[in-house]
Amino acid sequence: MYQQPNLPYIPGADAAGVVAAVGEGVSNFKIGDRVYTCLYGFKFNDGKEFGSYAEYSVAPAARVFRLPDELSFSQGAALGIPYFTAVRALKYKANAQSGERILIHGASGGVGLAAVQICKSWGLDVVGTASTDIGTELVKASGARLVLNHRDKNHKQNLLDATEGKKFDVILEMIAGINLRLDTEIIAPHGRIVVIGSRGDATINPDLLMIGEVNILGLLIGRSTDAEFAEMAKILEQGVRTKFVNPVIDQELPLDQAPKAHEAVIDHVGGSKGKIILIP
Repeated sequence: MYQQPNLPYIPGADAAGVVAAVGEGVSNFKIGDRVYTCLYGFKFNDGKEFGSYAEYSVAPAARVFRLPDELSFSQGAALGIPYFTAVRALKYKANAQSGERILIHGASGGVGLAAVQICKSWGLDVVGTASTDIGTELVKASGARLVLNHRDKNHKQNLLDATEGKKFDVILEMIAGINLRLDTEIIAPHGRIVVIGSRGDATINPDLLMIGEVNILGLLIGRSTDAEFAEMAKILEQGVRTKFVNPVIDQELPLDQAPKAHEAVIDHVGGSKGKIILIP
């Protein structure tokens, strides 16, 4: 269960813009710098939280990162949670290696597309899932070898066929409550399943974990240390420079239509197609 925030509360964790002011002791940023933020899970010493659904947002220097000129502000606002989550899942949790076979559930969403782009650049064999033609094309364009429709009645067999029966070394799981049992049946020996999201409980056969020496790893980006955030930001900056990091924007909405954006995410009408960005 996710914790309910204390009220009053400003939603939002990711943002991009220009530095309007700097606090005492901040030397690595100056007024006018192009930056992006990732505030998920951060609280100031007095317990206050400051979200990004606003014209101005307060953030600690350790959660502010330089926005490369190659990216727009909308793309910068799409970097935070999706790309940091993807890097944390692949580097710190799964220890993904070049040549390994990886399945990315929900690959047409923000985290999924970020993971596909990164995996392609790191030399992994990428299989993704999506539920629409548009989503499928986005995932393919981002670097997946194969994209499968999770609504297909033969989905499990299609996944096994995608690896010629060898199964997957790594699985990134976005809805563990639905897919985790399937994941344990299609993961290779010594495989790693990284749980990034879930809705509800899951029932699995522990024997499959024992026999294959499989690891199931939980991930919450807010658990990252400042040092890990700094290292991940360097990886992403290099990715932008070498053009494998390219945030995909589904739609842009005015800030006063934030409820509509939330409804679009929850209702999932038309499937995932990248990030929804709010413009103040």
